[in-house]
Amino acid sequence: MLQPLNNYVVLKKEVEEKTTASGIILTEVAKEQPSIACVVAIGSECESNLKENDKVVYKEYSGTSVKLQDEEYIIVEESDILAIIK
Repeated sequence: MLQPLNNYVVLKKEVEEKTTASGIILTEVAKEQPSIACVVAIGSECESNLKENDKVVYKEYSGTSVKLQDEEYIIVEESDILAIIK
């Protein structure tokens, strides 16, 4: 498990669905992936009201990608998180 330091947050990127709600399989997936992720861990100096399992929008091209035990995570600064999805 990753425990971020200072004001960093560990995110797990959401997997994009490749089928529609009615079950239609999409043949062409958009080139740009959405910048939506789930909060996995929060650093001790974070001042926002983020909680684990919050769904958030973060700045595109921010953070550092880390692969740990076949899972991919993104470590971003707290200021790179733009919104919480409710």
